[in-house]
Amino acid sequence: MRPPGWSTGRSGKEAGSVGAVVCSSRSPMDLCQAKSEIRQLLSRVEPSQVPKLLDWLRNSEDLDELRVDNGKVILRSIAEEIRKGLPPDAMLPCELIAQHKMRQHSRPTAHVDAFLYEDDYVDALCETGRMSRSYCRECGSRRTAPLDFVSHSFSACELLFLFQNVLPDLSGRTLVDVGSRLGAVLYGGFVYSSASRLVGVELSEEFVGLQNKMVHKYGMNPRVEVVHADVRTQAVLLQTADVLVMNNVFEYFMEPGEQVRAWRFIMQAFRKPGSLLVTVPSLEDSLQPLQVALPTGWVEELPVDYDVYVGKDADPEDLQQFHLYRVL
Repeated sequence: MRPPGWSTGRSGKEAGSVGAVVCSSRSPMDLCQAKSEIRQLLSRVEPSQVPKLLDWLRNSEDLDELRVDNGKVILRSIAEEIRKGLPPDAMLPCELIAQHKMRQHSRPTAHVDAFLYEDDYVDALCETGRMSRSYCRECGSRRTAPLDFVSHSFSACELLFLFQNVLPDLSGRTLVDVGSRLGAVLYGGFVYSSASRLVGVELSEEFVGLQNKMVHKYGMNPRVEVVHADVRTQAVLLQTADVLVMNNVFEYFMEPGEQVRAWRFIMQAFRKPGSLLVTVPSLEDSLQPLQVALPTGWVEELPVDYDVYVGKDADPEDLQQFHLYRVL
């Protein structure tokens, strides 16, 4: 289901094009044609081998090279450059509240930024001893347990999911990312959508500088901008936005009282009928601990298809944290 007035297709030269296999003697197939071809192929496979073939299609890394797209190459290049200028945990000294809240978790928790560190990269760091996936329950013993990882950014797979599955075609639309931090949503929107304007609102001057550096280096200036401000000063921007993205934006970076005030501002300012709100986690999960009621008649939740493949590194449980709402 897509919101009325929003196209389900993707158009415009700016939109990233996912890699596809194109036979030199035939035109590219659409989805219906591809399904028909696959059914015909399966009908010729030895029946006892069909389950193995289907399992291979679902889980084999042999097909990953067919899924690589230009957008992902750009995102990886940006991530590699950003990693050079940040400590391994990608946390800045100014993020004291976030660091304090992670220490309050019931289990030892480490910040591993999903945009900067794909699973293969984490594995490589663990092999060299620069990172660990586990902690020692008793110093000096072999009794270890897995560390909990938390990320303040979407991974490349999650960005692909966001722009090609959660959101409709964004041609001519303005998307605002609240708490843009490293800029992952802005970069993902640039390569995976046709949004005419992508705006990040970020409080940290250091992160604003980092984002602007990437935006200029990769030629994203015509469509991407970063605003150095507290979102609560950006009423006009929110009132004109077509899409608002909020990735666990307040919990780790504000005390509860400030979170309440920020949410109330969002609820008052983001009111344009038909505009879309994407939150991770759900509004209920964010507001319930703060004892803030969801305003009646503000938004309605729309269904999201979580049963899609966006890469071997994608965690189905993480994808199910995406929630889409439409302003009434």
